[in-house]
Amino acid sequence: MKRRTFLQAATAAPLLAAPATLRAQTFTQPLRLVVPFNPGGTSDILARLIAPSLSQRIGQSVVVENRAGAGGNIGADLVAKSRPDGHTMVLLDISVLATNPHLFPRLPFDSLRDLAPVQMVVYAPYILAVNNQLPVQNAQELAAYAKANPGKLNAGNSGTGTLSHLVAASLANAWGGAVTHVPYRGGAPALTALVTNEANFTVAGATQSQTFVVNNQMRGIAVTGSKRLAALPNLPTFHELGWPEPDSGTWQGILTQGNTPPATIARLEQEIAAVLKEPNIVQRIGEIGGEVRAEGAATFRRILTEQTESYGRIIRANDIRLE
Repeated sequence: MKRRTFLQAATAAPLLAAPATLRAQTFTQPLRLVVPFNPGGTSDILARLIAPSLSQRIGQSVVVENRAGAGGNIGADLVAKSRPDGHTMVLLDISVLATNPHLFPRLPFDSLRDLAPVQMVVYAPYILAVNNQLPVQNAQELAAYAKANPGKLNAGNSGTGTLSHLVAASLANAWGGAVTHVPYRGGAPALTALVTNEANFTVAGATQSQTFVVNNQMRGIAVTGSKRLAALPNLPTFHELGWPEPDSGTWQGILTQGNTPPATIARLEQEIAAVLKEPNIVQRIGEIGGEVRAEGAATFRRILTEQTESYGRIIRANDIRLE
């Protein structure tokens, strides 16, 4: 073999071997995809959307299992204490992992050590919406109403210390008028409270709330994220309004046990990314107000670390504590 040919072959070998190595990371039994919340929320919707295609790609059943309780800690702890072989994963909003260390003094696991990020899944902005009975039509009127009626606005949220609570608290500070925070057991009950006029406003993921706004069951006021929603082009962004927490939203991702071998994590990362490129899944995620963010394990870990620091500052500044 000529020297140039030999060198070319040697250089190409690792590139050819890499996919084969990933494919060699096989799964020998059904996988569990834990959702640490009740059915109907964003994590549950996404898990059930992804599971069938992921099952086909890895050759094993992927069973979605709801393990609700303790603000997501029960399901996350189950995965943190599972066998480190990639067969047990958790899908959740990473803000839950970022806020819980500041809200629960004695967590049974360390989210940055005992859980390994696998793949980002989706980002969905938050929609700030009010019930149709509230006498405000836009962002400026809502801010003015809050300032003129301190403590009279009820802000429904998905639970004390959740991001829907933290964002509403930051907004109240910016508006200069206190609001009454009303925690519910998840985003779906908070939205129901808004529709039935039990709560005055809420900040909720577009994957859950966009349909309610489009169907005129509640009035959209503004959205987070870098751009306006295609389905609701008249709603300004927090960036445009100069409101705090402009990039907050539902960052959903999949993690597995923290000591899982890197090659196994890489295989899962690759297969989930492939699933998220399927046109029907991209379309469905768009229909529910989200966008695919399959940015990989490294980006996932960076965002989780950053959010753990930033949301901790908000919790301390507003003295938010679990009852």
